[in-house]
Parts: sequence; structure tokens; C-alpha cells
Amino acid sequence: MDRVETRELAYFVAVAEALHFGRAAEGLGLAQPALSKAVRSLERRLDVTLFERTSRRVELTPAGEVLLGEARRALSAVAAAARRTQRAGRGVPYLALAAKPGGDAGMLSRILGRYESDPEAVPVELVSCHDDRVSLLHDGRADVALLHTPFDDPAGLETAELRSEPRSALLPPDHPLARRSILQLSDLRGEPVGRWAGYPDDGGVEVTDLAKLLRVTARGRAVALLPRSVLDTLDHDLATVPVVDAAPARLLLAWPQGTRSPAIAALVRAAREAAGRADTPAHA
Repeated sequence: MDRVETRELAYFVAVAEALHFGRAAEGLGLAQPALSKAVRSLERRLDVTLFERTSRRVELTPAGEVLLGEARRALSAVAAAARRTQRAGRGVPYLALAAKPGGDAGMLSRILGRYESDPEAVPVELVSCHDDRVSLLHDGRADVALLHTPFDDPAGLETAELRSEPRSALLPPDHPLARRSILQLSDLRGEPVGRWAGYPDDGGVEVTDLAKLLRVTARGRAVALLPRSVLDTLDHDLATVPVVDAAPARLLLAWPQGTRSPAIAALVRAAREAAGRADTPAHA
């Protein structure tokens, strides 16, 4: 089989995400016939059908679904290789650490203080973002990231757990559930839930930051399930009620699998020490 080129994978992903050759071609800056020809050539070389095409719609075949996942990972890996190589070529080493504002459970300054006390520590550049930090790790825009499960999916990453804590529901003060002392997940069934931008659309209200989450909750448009440490940092007049059967929120330090960077290893050690978990092993 001839080697598949990254350009072909990028063309395929554009069509698979748009499910429309015209819109995909416009986004890529190509003529539609050229894009269609490139996809047909890829199908011939792989000897599979990637799209079911009719005059009204374009749909992925089972083979196309498989290639979409593999192609996204492959393109992320190529982008990560380029970014990390460029960074290494600058001659001034540093670590890019991605964190969501207000999402570090008060740990970030302690981690950096412990890490920077090491005379061999390299500078840390903070990547403050509301995007999917997992994607930042996979495509090389970040070396390490602070993640929260169950909100973030750490699959394919190595992680060190720093903190685990229960979650509480954030509710408008006049909500019928706000007077309860405890809640269960079943009590929240049917309630609109705040959803972070960039995460799968499960029908919740999209928010980009904690300030917007507070606003939509105060207006009765959403409820939220947040870790206790986050709720304690917010200035609000909303009700908070523990949800006893919600999965705990776990704060993780994550980095790409297979990384052999001494600087990342030193940061992981510092984070575990700052969290009082020096004896807890990191895991994939």
C-alpha cells in the first residue's frame, strides 16, 4: 500500500467533520472537484469506501468512522512533533502548562513554588485556556496540563492524581431543590446542566467560564455540578447542595504517554509533593 500523506488525512477529516464536500472545500481553500478527486484517490488506495454519497447527503461508512478517529490522532501527533521540535530549536527550554482559570483547586501556586525551588528547574509558561486541555497535550501546544475528571477524558495520557473531592450542585436560591440538605443525581434528572464550551454537546447550556456559569445559573437557565474547592472560591448568592452519589472530582496532572522529559518528571514530583501524595504512583 502506498504511504498515506498527512495532506490527504487533513482533506478527509475536513469532509468527515462537515459532511459536505462544498463546505469542506471552502474551509480548505480548495475547489470542490479537487477535494472530491483527492478523497476518491484515498479510497482507491485504501481499497475502502469512506463516505456514502447521495445527491442530498454525505455520511461516513464504518471504515470512515475508524479512519476519522485514527486520522485525528495522526494529525495531532504530526502537529505535536513539529511544535516540540521548533521549541527545542529555540535553545531556551521551558514547559508549557495548560490550566483553566479557577480550575486548579488552589494547587497551582503550591506546585510551581515547589518546582521552582529546584535550581535545575526550567521556566514554566502558563497556557490559560477555556479549550479542551487534552487536545492541547495531544497536539503539542502544552507539555503538561491540570485536568479535572469526570469533565476531562485522560485516555491516552499519563497522569498523577493530586486531589479528589465531592461535588455539589449549584442552584438558584429559589429553586425547589435548593432547600434540600443533600441531593442525588436522580433529583437533577431533566434539569439543564451547564456545559463547558468545546465539550460534547449533551443538550446542556454552553458556558465559557465560571462567570458565565454563575450568570446562567442565577437566571435559572442551568444547574452545575462543581467541586467543593471551586465553589468555595466563587463570590455568589446561589445555593450549594452536596450530591452524594456524584462521582468525585479528581484533579490530575497529565502529560503525553511515552514522554521522557526530565523537566516534566521533576514537575510531576513537585506536584505530588505539593499535594501530599509523594507516595502515590503516577499512572497511565
